[in-house]
Amino acid sequence: MATASSQNLLEHLIDSKEQGEPQEFLSSLEKIILTIFLTIIIVMTVFGNLLVMVALCKDRHLRKKKTNYFIVSLAFADLLVALVVMPFAAIELTTGEWRYGEIFCLVRTSLDVLLTTASILHLCCIALDRYYAICCQPLVYRHKMTPGRVAVMLSGCWLIPTFISFLPIMQSWNAIGIEDIIAERRALSGGANDTSSCVFMVNWPYALICSAVAFYVPLALMVLAYQRIYVTAMSHVRQIETLQRAGSAPVSTTTPVMAVRSSTSSDPLDHYRLRPPQSSLPPEHGPMVNSRMRIETKAAKTLAVIMGCFCLCWAPFFITNVVDPFINYSVPWQLWTAWLWLGYINSGLNPFLYAFLNRAFRRAFLVILCCGDERYVRPGSYSYGHTNRACSAASVNGTSMALRYVM
Repeated sequence: MATASSQNLLEHLIDSKEQGEPQEFLSSLEKIILTIFLTIIIVMTVFGNLLVMVALCKDRHLRKKKTNYFIVSLAFADLLVALVVMPFAAIELTTGEWRYGEIFCLVRTSLDVLLTTASILHLCCIALDRYYAICCQPLVYRHKMTPGRVAVMLSGCWLIPTFISFLPIMQSWNAIGIEDIIAERRALSGGANDTSSCVFMVNWPYALICSAVAFYVPLALMVLAYQRIYVTAMSHVRQIETLQRAGSAPVSTTTPVMAVRSSTSSDPLDHYRLRPPQSSLPPEHGPMVNSRMRIETKAAKTLAVIMGCFCLCWAPFFITNVVDPFINYSVPWQLWTAWLWLGYINSGLNPFLYAFLNRAFRRAFLVILCCGDERYVRPGSYSYGHTNRACSAASVNGTSMALRYVM
């Protein structure tokens, strides 16, 4: 998401000129190192997100799960961030100047805000989808999360960001009240019509509204959703531990007990089965109970990884974005740049957090990378598979809402 970093960068260059310092923004060695580092980030982001999209296109099994459409749409948004936003930001960072004119500066900035916000909103929708399937109404999830509702949620992920990107930026609403500051910055660079820098500054109303829509509201929803999912996972762990301790001892209660199925299942119904009380726990179920407890514990821990990565990548930027207008735009450009690229890195992490950790996606990736190796082909999933076995109801209900898939 574009910020006032360009404006702070301009100040740095102007100060260097006034002090008689060399005009080069970075030394040759620094440029080479920075270019290699940024190129690796861009290539890995493109590769990871493109692999997710190809996997969904080739694997019929993945296409039958509604949640995977959120993931592939997220991958498309992150792919556009890597192809449209990151390269221009990298060129501007390594050269210290903007070479593409004022109009394209506004377009690039609008695309930056649009795509990064769309990426964050997709993360929010994935969290809400999993919360709705696991915590709220798991028994009727397949009937509630219809293709129409999925389409509405996906449309919102792409339409809502336009109201804080192209609309206000192209109309210069973000500059209302700070025109003098912007004119001063441009004048310092050599004239009001200078186009060698892409100066983007935001007034405090735009900073607050944009940050709320793009980060703070989605963050609050994600925290609430994943907190409930975490509680559910830990509740499963406690139930399993109770069964372990009980061993072959009779169960005294007459209340039906919720049986927790393995989290590798793709059917939300399989997570919540009411069974009558049993007088004993067969000894042969011990290994299965241990396996289930490990799965649920791992799923709960992975939730912390998801939220930790998201907050680590975007919280510094949006905190700075809100604070900067109230401290007279005095945040150093180096700090802006670091926070901005930390947010971009989140687009490269998303494929690993939301797809690579899922067993079905991993199998699809192995098939693609190994050129259709038969060892990894799921029967009936690929056109070059050997069987066309019909999928069971558990595999076509529309989502992989297993707690293992929650990650």
